[in-house]
Amino acid sequence: MKTSLKLFVFTMLFFCGSKAFSQDPNFYVFLCFGQSNMEGAAKFEPQDTTVDARFQMLAAVDCPEKGRTKGNWYTATPPLCRCKTGLSPVDYFGRTMIAGLPASVKVGVINVAVGGCKIELFDKDQYQAYLAGAPDWLINTAKAYDSDPYGRLVEMGKKAMKAGVIKGILLHQGESNTGDPSWPQKVKSVYDRLLKDLGIGPVPLLAGEVVGADQAGKCASMNTIINTLPSVLPNSYVISSAGCQAAGDNLHFNPAGYRELGKRYGEKMLSLVGPAAKKTSSK
Repeated sequence: MKTSLKLFVFTMLFFCGSKAFSQDPNFYVFLCFGQSNMEGAAKFEPQDTTVDARFQMLAAVDCPEKGRTKGNWYTATPPLCRCKTGLSPVDYFGRTMIAGLPASVKVGVINVAVGGCKIELFDKDQYQAYLAGAPDWLINTAKAYDSDPYGRLVEMGKKAMKAGVIKGILLHQGESNTGDPSWPQKVKSVYDRLLKDLGIGPVPLLAGEVVGADQAGKCASMNTIINTLPSVLPNSYVISSAGCQAAGDNLHFNPAGYRELGKRYGEKMLSLVGPAAKKTSSK
């Protein structure tokens, strides 16, 4: 009798524990990485500080000023990258996603970005050599991620998978690789390694264009290369920056530009993982 009772208690504790730490299939998680436009270079405004609690962010760094601790989930009010960063495309990506998904679905994001970096910083095999020759300011920014931004992205991705399901990846990077025809292959290498290290199958990767020629973008020529990414990585999609307003430096977007670009990321991802996409795939 005692043995049966112990077995019953053990079984109940096992199932209760499993439930407490199981994935929620209605918690959609997205990994976001890149350089300064992914960090967010614009000051957020009052309209940007109110967000539905269904939109969550997993802190990739400690941020005492916001009461955030690395590895914990919070309502996704800006800044979503680090304490001193600003509004980014991720902010309005998330808002667009929750507006287009059923009320039962939550959206979570992880934003790991380093201003001024080349894509090589996220290459598991090259980042140390890259940092060895990088300027002090970039090295200091990377220290927020223990000098391994890719490793931090994987670490947080694994943690997020305990709560939800990784549905896609957002990239905004390229300015520092302007003119590099091998950029698409380098992105594919990072993507492939990321899936392997997380132990997940293919998910969509959305890559945003840099500030365009219509905004006198200083790196606008890179958009020609960015637009070749889908020919190298079939599960990738390019998000146009045409008409997205630039800041005065012609390298970054202003708040309105980030809002529009983020909305475009969201609309594209909804077409791939949203309710309409599921209906289409089930036919």
